[in-house]
Amino acid sequence: MSSNASVGVIQMGKLVVHIAENGHSYELECDEYTLVEAVQRFLESVSGIPFNDQLLLCLDMKLESQRPLSTYKLPSDDQDVFLFNKARMRSNSPPPAPEQVEIIDIPDPPLPSSSHNPHPLDDVSDPALKALPSYERQFRYHFQCGHAIYSRTLAKIETCERLLQEQKVQERALEIARGNLDHFYKIVLQNYTDFIKCYSQQHRTHTNLLVNFGRDMEKLRSVRLLPPLQTANRKCLLDFVKEENLRKTVEDCSISHRQFENKVSEFKQEFGDLKRNTETLFSGKASFLVKDLDLAIKDHQRFINEQKSIMQALSKDVNTVKKLVDDCLSSELSSSLRPHDAVSALGPMYDSHEKSYLPKMQACDRAISSLLDFCRDKKNEMNIFVHNYMQKIAYIQYTIKDVRYKFSVFQEALKRQNDQFEHLKVVRGIGPAYRACLAEIVRRKASMKIYMGKAGQLAEKLATERNAEVRRREEFLKVHNAYIPRDILASMGLYDSPNPCDVNITPFDTNLLDIDLSDLDRYAPESLLGPSPKSEKHGASRTSLSTSNDGSQSAEVEGSVVDMHERYDFQDRLEGSELLEIAGTSKIEVENAKLKAELASKIALLCSMSAELDYESLDDSKLENILKNAAEKTSEALHLKDEYEKHLQSIIKVKQMQCESYEKRIQELEQRLSDQYLRGHKHSPDEDRAGSAVSTAKTDDGNKSEVSGVGEMHMPHAMEEVSCASSSIKSGLPDHDKAQEGLDDNMTDSSTMLNPHLDSSMLDLHREKGHLSDKDKKEIPLSDEGMALTASNMAVSMSQPVDVLSYETAVEPGGDAKVSDGLVMELQNVLAEKSSQLDNAEMKIQELMDKVSKLGMELEINQKLLDESQLNCAHLENCLHEARKEAQTHLCAADRRASEYSTLRVSAVKMHGLFERLRSCVLSAGVATFADSLRALAQSLGSSNENEDDSTAEFRECVRVLADKASILSRQRAELLDRYSKAEAANEQLSKELTEKKELVNTLYMKHQLEKQANKEKLSFGRLEVHEIAAFVLNSAGYYEAINRNCPYYYLSAESVALFTDHLPTRPSYIVGQVVHIERQTVKSQPSTSSDRAESTRDCVDILTSEMGPSRLGLKSGSTSNPYGLPVGCEYFIVTVAMLPDTAIHSPAS
Repeated sequence: MSSNASVGVIQMGKLVVHIAENGHSYELECDEYTLVEAVQRFLESVSGIPFNDQLLLCLDMKLESQRPLSTYKLPSDDQDVFLFNKARMRSNSPPPAPEQVEIIDIPDPPLPSSSHNPHPLDDVSDPALKALPSYERQFRYHFQCGHAIYSRTLAKIETCERLLQEQKVQERALEIARGNLDHFYKIVLQNYTDFIKCYSQQHRTHTNLLVNFGRDMEKLRSVRLLPPLQTANRKCLLDFVKEENLRKTVEDCSISHRQFENKVSEFKQEFGDLKRNTETLFSGKASFLVKDLDLAIKDHQRFINEQKSIMQALSKDVNTVKKLVDDCLSSELSSSLRPHDAVSALGPMYDSHEKSYLPKMQACDRAISSLLDFCRDKKNEMNIFVHNYMQKIAYIQYTIKDVRYKFSVFQEALKRQNDQFEHLKVVRGIGPAYRACLAEIVRRKASMKIYMGKAGQLAEKLATERNAEVRRREEFLKVHNAYIPRDILASMGLYDSPNPCDVNITPFDTNLLDIDLSDLDRYAPESLLGPSPKSEKHGASRTSLSTSNDGSQSAEVEGSVVDMHERYDFQDRLEGSELLEIAGTSKIEVENAKLKAELASKIALLCSMSAELDYESLDDSKLENILKNAAEKTSEALHLKDEYEKHLQSIIKVKQMQCESYEKRIQELEQRLSDQYLRGHKHSPDEDRAGSAVSTAKTDDGNKSEVSGVGEMHMPHAMEEVSCASSSIKSGLPDHDKAQEGLDDNMTDSSTMLNPHLDSSMLDLHREKGHLSDKDKKEIPLSDEGMALTASNMAVSMSQPVDVLSYETAVEPGGDAKVSDGLVMELQNVLAEKSSQLDNAEMKIQELMDKVSKLGMELEINQKLLDESQLNCAHLENCLHEARKEAQTHLCAADRRASEYSTLRVSAVKMHGLFERLRSCVLSAGVATFADSLRALAQSLGSSNENEDDSTAEFRECVRVLADKASILSRQRAELLDRYSKAEAANEQLSKELTEKKELVNTLYMKHQLEKQANKEKLSFGRLEVHEIAAFVLNSAGYYEAINRNCPYYYLSAESVALFTDHLPTRPSYIVGQVVHIERQTVKSQPSTSSDRAESTRDCVDILTSEMGPSRLGLKSGSTSNPYGLPVGCEYFIVTVAMLPDTAIHSPAS
């Protein structure tokens, strides 16, 4: 039940949605099952953004309309949703409207009055008491004014904080949009990088094929086929293909190559513009706008704090005066505080209110108002920034989409062009393939020889094992034939012998051409693998290129090398063959065949690599890096070779010491055996039996200690040495059968005498070997063969004392000759088994010696490599010597140039000092000072002229001449200044007089003209009417203004001015004409002009229109701009006049 109840719980919460374009935020109550469509409908109703133009983003997720909020783990307290207007992201969308800020206007309180708020103390006779209620009303009025100011300030600061919060929301919205764009841009950038990488590699390869096509054709033409391969139509490698078809293919490929290159260049330019626009967009951030606004708001908090403190002071003063009034009403004033003292104390408080507190609060309010204007400007700037930023993001997203569509087209074009160039790659691959085939012939011939050698080795090994088995069977029958009848043994099948094994190989590879390694370079030269210039330059490192690469082709080269090693690596199969001498073939011949096969395999590998990898497509820098890496790997391989050589030498040294120890021990054992053999011939059979009894008794007493004690403690090392010594004894004796017969006769005595001596000698040898092992046990671990040999020899040596003891105890009860003969036969059988075990040990030692010889051969090979390395080092030393000589030459040239530079520098420093002195003279204040400074400089240079060069002397002479000329110019300048000052004074006097005369003449002339006109005609100086005569005077602004007493704003129209002034050279100072049209205009008011003012203006216009009557039909009203600099809302008139006729003008009827 609990689980079902938990499933039914619905996640409720508030979803906060931010509008990106203006920073507004909305909260709505919803649950996880609410569809995104419902959220969009709500946002459409509150924000006015249409449903289809809404784009909702939560982090990097786009909210789909048909999905619930639970799909995006919403609603959530730590995740907000941002709404972007798609219509605003279009390029032709209008910019956002200016931010409108509405502030509640809190009016100031009305002035206090005793009539509206009477007080009991208003009617008292004491002036001091009568002043207390007035102070109380004033203090309350001050507090109310302060409170109104403070409330307006709080409303403004809250608006500023709201604007700041909206800008922060817009900044977060830009980060979300930038992150969304960055996600898609990184994808397209990675695709572009991969495409350019692939295209660059293919372009280099195809360019190389086109450029070197003629050279490749000539190279194929120059290589002749082997005589057995030549036919009537095929004489050279070029005959493998059709030349005419290839040349046509080359033309088609060249045209396609150029066209594709042009297309890719255009695409690169387009993507470069995209990258530049994106990086420019990402570099532009709006954080500086928000940061400045945030700092400004924090800085203006001090004004709010100051207003708070003032309000606290005003409230305290109100409480103080209220308490005084209450005390006076209740007659509770103390004797020390009289009303006059209280009133005198309230006066300074009133003055502080009027002169300090309220002005400060008003100043703080003005500062916050300025902050509000600043915030509004910043908000408008942020709105414009967001608008432009989102348009840029939309444009970049459109470009990214277009680029992504083009990628598939270009990838297909790459594939098609690669298929088209496959025919040209055939020309490049013919030569390496031909050389690889010839190398494969050489390898197969050598491999066949090694294969035949292995077959012969196998036949000899099987024959050796058959002989050993036949000999063992014969010995077995020889031992047991005396006890078991022959027919029983034949019935058991013990008389059968192993059949001989015949190894026969059917001939193969009989059709191979008869060529050798020496013929390979003659019929298929190495120049077929690549171009001659780079081969000559980097020929020594050609093989290194197969194992190292970098850059864009490293992965391809490494993969190709691995594949080719899998196809052409025959070395692992060849190393398994033991280079033993076989019939008709020596070890050297087998080794030579192996080396030939390996060399031919590597040549075929290089040919295949050169066919699949194009080294010419690599530029010089990449090729240098490849060669550098190859050199580093070569040096590392040589170092490892040296370390392995040292390791092999240490192993050989240890083996030699072991062999010397074995030889010494074998010699001791041979001497002991020979002594025991001679001693055995001197004893009689009775003495032998007595000795056997004694030996048996001794063995009964001490066998346990010798076998269990010494055998257990020193068995691993001592038994190994005994077995090796026994095998050496067998190989050292000239006649094995004679020695065995001698040992058979005296085996009883010798065995009882040999065991204690062997044990002591083994202990001595163990100590010697232990001393040797303590030196080298850290470096030379025991090999697997050595461990196996030790284990087998331990088994042989441990079995011997027990058998001997059992036979000796068996002799003691009987003592007759027959039993003695049986014991001798058993001892002979044991000795035969021991001899076979010694043979096996000797074979293992021989195998170890073969391995040592093999290691010696590898050491010789490593020595050859070391010699080659030393030759390379010598070559490098010669190069270093040449480089040192060249460096010495460069050093001498550098020293010579350094000396020349030092001389020039000394001269330059000297000249610099002289020019600095001249510069100080030039920068000196005053012309006279400049001349004196030059003169002093010339004199100082003349006095210090010792050890000077030509340039210094020439400079000194120039300074002297310059000083003389400067002195002359200084004197002339002084004279000219004097004359100029006098002329200037006279000119000013004349100009002043001329100006006064002109003004007087103009005044008199105008007065005369006006008087003349006034006398001649009747001018209208009141409200102008149509058909009246008006006079217009040119004002200081360049306009003709009517002379009018009632309304001064009558201006002459531009057409009338042109009528009167076009035929005159200059504009007249006044114009007199007859009024034909009057147009009334009103100066336009600003958009913020209140409706009351517009209504009053309209009423005024109506009144004027109604007063004019039918006689003012020619007057038009309108509203225009302000060309005459009049105040806003002012009326002015544009008057059109006509020239007066020559006839007399009659005044209009009154």
